[in-house]
Amino acid sequence: MPSQEKVRVLIVDDISETRENIRRMLQFDANIEVIGTARTGREAIEQAQQLKPDVIVMDINMPDMDGITATQEIKRKIPFIQVVILSVQGDQSYMRRAMLAGARDFLTKPPMIDELTDAIRRAGVLAHEERKKVTPGFPVAPVEPGLSTPMPALLPRGKVIVVYSPKGGTGCTTIATNLAIALKADEETRVALIDANLEFGDVAVFLNEQGKNTVLDLAPRAEELDPEIVQSVMVNHRASGLDILAAPPRPEHASKITGEQFSKMVEYLKSLYAYIVIDTASSLTEVVQAALDIANVIVLVTTQDIPSIKNCNLFLGLADAVGMKRDRILFIMNRYDKRINITPERVGESLRQPVATAIPYDDRFIPASVNRGIPFMLDNKAQAVAKSIQSLGDLVKEKIAKLEAAEAELSAK
Repeated sequence: MPSQEKVRVLIVDDISETRENIRRMLQFDANIEVIGTARTGREAIEQAQQLKPDVIVMDINMPDMDGITATQEIKRKIPFIQVVILSVQGDQSYMRRAMLAGARDFLTKPPMIDELTDAIRRAGVLAHEERKKVTPGFPVAPVEPGLSTPMPALLPRGKVIVVYSPKGGTGCTTIATNLAIALKADEETRVALIDANLEFGDVAVFLNEQGKNTVLDLAPRAEELDPEIVQSVMVNHRASGLDILAAPPRPEHASKITGEQFSKMVEYLKSLYAYIVIDTASSLTEVVQAALDIANVIVLVTTQDIPSIKNCNLFLGLADAVGMKRDRILFIMNRYDKRINITPERVGESLRQPVATAIPYDDRFIPASVNRGIPFMLDNKAQAVAKSIQSLGDLVKEKIAKLEAAEAELSAK
């Protein structure tokens, strides 16, 4: 590694002798600089925020907080920092837990000097790359005279797509996560994925991003949002480029978020993202209703079973009663099986709402994708179900364009 790419390291261990031994091991590498030490997990978090090292070498066992919990908190606050965990036990379960928490590497104590420096160098390369990505931040306009902070750039207002079914278990989360990826056409297209199933949401699980920031970190601050706050809370899913806002960690936390807070939060996010995809619960909670109200397009999901069709019929009737225009609704059938004689055409005729597309049934491919935490739109685009999601993304864009054209025509009159 070139000298200008020096890796700045923080050493964390509750035993002073161990901290000193690690520091001495690293002092002979010209490309590694020890910038500080910490004795506890909480001290490590404080030092990480103040010093912003590239790499933290941290013992897994500390008196106040274990290294895995400290790693989770550090990665939540400063995502570019890479953590190398040290443990006297080479237990595989420890290693898995550390990696799930966001650790970059896991070494058995005491590490060999070459093993430790190699791990730090590898982590340092990644930290430098991630730091460069974070530095530009969200697009901002130049500071106007008299203003102390930059204002968000005047970007086209983003579009909100809500994936909803009045019947649970119809595959809304699978559709929402993969649709968000389909809408991210390139690196310049910012897409946010929000879990509005506040009690039992699974968006983070589907993307293998457990234990990170949640909507609870953003919605209650709806009145004070700015690009920096949003950037500090959103979890970037590296493989897809999506920014994720997961459901709260516990069901009882759902009551801490109001529909008004959620609406204001999404309204602000429209200034930063081209598309905001919202996954929802089947029950019409205050937050789900807020999401439906603010949506540009509602992807209404049914399956071929009678209860699902019945509930969609009830929802459409409710939509008519409250004045929700049906032209905002994109009605789709998920898990379509040609062997079942309940066809999309028959359902569309019965409910007086055409089924725009049918996503094929796949009892092998989709469960494997969910269990791996890797959306099929990332690594299996050739599959029929992935092609149907891509078509759904095109239909969403087409509907948005038609609605905007109709609105423009109405305004011109």
